[in-house]
Amino acid sequence: MKAIRRIIYTTNAIEALNSKLRRAVRTCGHFTSDEAAMKLLYLVLNHAAQEWKRPPREWFEAKTQFAVIFGDRFVV
Repeated sequence: MKAIRRIIYTTNAIEALNSKLRRAVRTCGHFTSDEAAMKLLYLVLNHAAQEWKRPPREWFEAKTQFAVIFGDRFVV
């Protein structure tokens, strides 16, 4: 059950993306221009898009737990 809970909470893509953007902006503090801020956000979004190609870390463990709980309704 722990793996299922972890996978549900960690795969919310919108919250994860907002967190990455907030962290990047907070680290820099202030920007010299709007263009500098846009460049930073572009780089963060570009890096995040590359990470999305991988499945979440605990997905395989959670998938087996889903199969046990839901039986034939969940195809592995």
